[in-house]
Amino acid sequence: MKMIKASAIVDVIKPATPVRLGNFKVEVWGAEPNDYVRIYEIQAKSDTVAAQEGIRRFVSEIETLLQSKD
Repeated sequence: MKMIKASAIVDVIKPATPVRLGNFKVEVWGAEPNDYVRIYEIQAKSDTVAAQEGIRRFVSEIETLLQSKD
């Protein structure tokens, strides 16, 4: 299976603090031929961690989608 390339942009819904996770809206889109878009709401320590988790979820979803097409 080919590598799935994706990008993400993060909006802060509720910022993280030293004692609690933040809440982030993460929009992820893939590069062709997997040019799908997904939006996730993720709790994380930072926007960077939220973006990484969003991309991980996206790749997992797209891999499952592609396997079901075969």
